[in-house]
Amino acid sequence: MEEHLDIFFRSVFIENMIFAYFLGMCSFLAISKNVKTAFGLGVTVAFVLLISLPISYLLENYVLKPGALRWLGPAFEDVNIYFLSFILFIAVVASIVQLLEMVIDRYMPALYNSLGIFLPLIAVNCAILGACLFMQQKEFPNVGVATTYGLGSGLGWLLAIVGMAAIREKLRYSDIPKPLKGLGIAFIITALMGLGFMSFAGIKI
Repeated sequence: MEEHLDIFFRSVFIENMIFAYFLGMCSFLAISKNVKTAFGLGVTVAFVLLISLPISYLLENYVLKPGALRWLGPAFEDVNIYFLSFILFIAVVASIVQLLEMVIDRYMPALYNSLGIFLPLIAVNCAILGACLFMQQKEFPNVGVATTYGLGSGLGWLLAIVGMAAIREKLRYSDIPKPLKGLGIAFIITALMGLGFMSFAGIKI
């Protein structure tokens, strides 16, 4: 239980995909102008991470790693298809995003229209692929921990984009110098929020 809590809080606050690694910045900056739309995209990304991480973990340990296919029989003990990691991870993410896109288009057309091109682009969101690759690097002991990491990473991304959208909504009433309007002030706020999230690194979990 302690390991799950540690992984969860680290992935949300200390190793936040946006503020620690700056992954998924394109959709983060483009969609974070409205809280409602940002929340919809954040929930979508969190859901994709929650589903794709355990599937990628199972693929990693039962298909891709050297000797992972030994469950098929002695003839497969020396099979190593680790080089297919990128392709399979992207295929998993793209499949989940495609199904999710169909569901949102059918039941939430307003959100589908507001997200526009950024909904199908979740399939190539580097925050999701980054989480899959970090999962490889961290070598989690079981699928439960990988799922916890996916949930924490998704909620961290959701927290980041909703917080950014809330700030940018308030900035509409602020007197911002003309050269900094738009992406200029957005980059500055992102950097300041990143500095704020760095303070969580000093917390002993």
